[in-house]
Amino acid sequence: MKKLLVALLSVGAVLSGVVFAQAELDLPGGTGGLESLRGSSLLEETRNADEMKKIPREQSLETDYVYQPPLIPHSIRNYEVTKDANKCLSCHSWKNAKDMGATKISVTHFLNREDAVLADVSPRRYFCLQCHVPQADAQPLVENDFKRVESLR
Repeated sequence: MKKLLVALLSVGAVLSGVVFAQAELDLPGGTGGLESLRGSSLLEETRNADEMKKIPREQSLETDYVYQPPLIPHSIRNYEVTKDANKCLSCHSWKNAKDMGATKISVTHFLNREDAVLADVSPRRYFCLQCHVPQADAQPLVENDFKRVESLR
């Protein structure tokens, strides 16, 4: 009985190896039929970057969900946002916003973790591009069935 069981397991292992090898030949890389956002180029190859998306000038898109950080309605190419400098604050700080015709940053950006009000932007809110992104006329990278919150329209 043990010999029969070992023989059956051996045959099963060989057959599954053949099936796996055939699948590998049919779909190199074992992708399962899925295509990467990189397209068909291999990781070892360098491909040309996609074209930059068009950024609509001075057009604000509607928000899609509660507490969504506002999108940036202008290009931020060459903006420096580091621990030593923040180009965003040159226009959007409370001191400069009126003169620059820009939106002031929210008062929530001056609160620390204990909800104490600070005199300057909280360190946890200093790196604007962690939450705010430029709006772009771009199609979704993957299909989705996201629905906007109805009350925000």
